[in-house]
Amino acid sequence: MSTHPRTNPSVHSSLPRQPERRRWWHGVFPPQDSHVLAPPPAAVSASFRQDVPQPILVPAKGDAFDFRLHAVYTWTGQNMTYDELRFRAERYLFWAGGIVREQTVDLARQHEPHRSHELEQALNLRLSGQRWPRQGNLPYFTVQVRVSPDERVRERLRPYWEDRIKLECDHELEKIKARQADDLTRRWCGVLLNLEDDPVTAHAARLTGEQFAEVYRRYVAERRETVPELVELLREAVRGHNDLGMGPSEYTQAWDTALRTYERQHGLDDRTN
Repeated sequence: MSTHPRTNPSVHSSLPRQPERRRWWHGVFPPQDSHVLAPPPAAVSASFRQDVPQPILVPAKGDAFDFRLHAVYTWTGQNMTYDELRFRAERYLFWAGGIVREQTVDLARQHEPHRSHELEQALNLRLSGQRWPRQGNLPYFTVQVRVSPDERVRERLRPYWEDRIKLECDHELEKIKARQADDLTRRWCGVLLNLEDDPVTAHAARLTGEQFAEVYRRYVAERRETVPELVELLREAVRGHNDLGMGPSEYTQAWDTALRTYERQHGLDDRTN
């Protein structure tokens, strides 16, 4: 008698068979092919900026003074890390300084000791676009320079620049004063002209301060001192036409009207004949 339970052939298990399970698993997680080679690592490029504090001395025109060149190197290397490039740059620093001096000494001798700025422009124009070493796969550098004069030249130039700065500052200050004086004069001129025709001006001026009242009083007095001559000329013109017997013509009437108007504006009505 068999002890194994009978299975119903019409009932199938829900689990896939072994080959099917393997194919399903590989569809989700494909097997790695041990024969596929990984791509080679990309080339590494490093760059390093080196600002050297120690200046390079080159002679100026006449060889009595030196220019001080402050070099700033930019190192570039392929297939190396930043630390490796920096280590090599430190080792090659003396060689790089020699290259810079060789490239600049002849040009420096063409410039006077106090023309450091002009030399700086000329040197950077010459060094621009160049690299050392010029060929090969070794690390290379490019360079820019700052140029300063000899310390003895700086001391000679100091009094000159102090005087020049003072002159330019004084000149600018005088221009500011002139602009302010011109503006103030124009404003006061407008004020006086506007107040002159007002009959209460002499009294109202005191309200603005004693200084303005005094200035305005003098202004009116001076203006009135110049009026009598003109008034007398107008009177003589009117009298002259009357003496000739011309009568009250349009000409004499116009002169008389102008005379009376001018006298009234300047407070001279009491002088009218």
